[in-house]
This record gives sequence, C-alpha cells and structure tokens, in this order.
Amino acid sequence: MTHSVIDELEGALRRHARTRPDDPVAGQFLRFLASAPQVFERNHAPGHFTGSAWLVSADAERVLLTHHRKLGRWLQLGGHADGDRDLAGVALREAEEESGLQHLVVDPAIFDLDRHLIPARGEEPAHWHYDVRYVVRATGSEDFAVSEESLELAWRPVRAIAQDPQADASLRRMAHRWLARNP
Repeated sequence: MTHSVIDELEGALRRHARTRPDDPVAGQFLRFLASAPQVFERNHAPGHFTGSAWLVSADAERVLLTHHRKLGRWLQLGGHADGDRDLAGVALREAEEESGLQHLVVDPAIFDLDRHLIPARGEEPAHWHYDVRYVVRATGSEDFAVSEESLELAWRPVRAIAQDPQADASLRRMAHRWLARNP
C-alpha cells in the first residue's frame, strides 16, 4: 500500500472521530483500514471502501441525489474505490461521472461515514461497504446529465430531506449535519 495515502486516510478518520464523537463507526473504519491491504478492492470478500459525495449546490440549499439503478433508492452520488486509496478523489470522480457536472470542488475533510450491507446479487455475495463521504460543491453550471448508473437525478432541498421520514436514514443524518453547519 502507498503508506502516505493510507496514513492520510487514517489521520482523517482519527480527526473525524475526535470532531464527531456522535459518529459511532469511526473505530470500525480504522480497524477495517488496518485489516488487509485489499480493503480498497471491489473483490475483497468481506467488503471494501467506497467514496461518496454530498454534492451541494452553489447556494448550499440543495443536494444532488441519484435514483440508483441497482438499488432502486434515492441516494448520494458515489462508488467503488477500485484500488484508489484517495477516497476524496474517488468521491469527486464519481460525482463528476454520475452527474456530468464540471467545476466541482471537494472538501478534504470527512463529512460522514456509513457502513452498510450490500445484499447478494447474482454471483456477487453480500458484502459491506465502508462508505467515506465528502462534501462536494458545485461551482459552475448545475445542469446535470443522467448517467447509466441512475434512473434519474434531482436537486433536492436539504431541509426537505432532513424532514422526510421516507428518506434514507443516512441521507437524513447528512442533511441534519449539513444544516447544523449551514443554518
């Protein structure tokens, strides 16, 4: 492994744990990071790291969500690291690829962590995603293009997500965190 990038991720996870004591999974992420060199690879059987984007509009009032084709749910943009240990870079790349937006800027600090089980599909067994989430800001046009990974995309008001009991629990959590930072 490239130790400097791994050390940076470990340091970022430790900072996140200190600044967000309400986030109970930071310790799990640190243990998983140290568990095997393959934790950034999709074929690592127990699970792998993913990078996601809390993609906010220039006015910081809306977030771009995907109606995920495989999961059939509204979620944040993001995807597999596929060996890339720079998860902020993964989040930025996935946001660009899945939205077609340009001139995006990623905040380097971890915004949220979410460990979730991906159900078995076909030949692929159930496994864990260790999703490290970053704020990505739209700084140019907000006219998106739907990629093949999405059924559709939509800008949604952050306040509406925070108040929607039908929204994914992790989306509501991120919406509340965003509103606490940007009242």
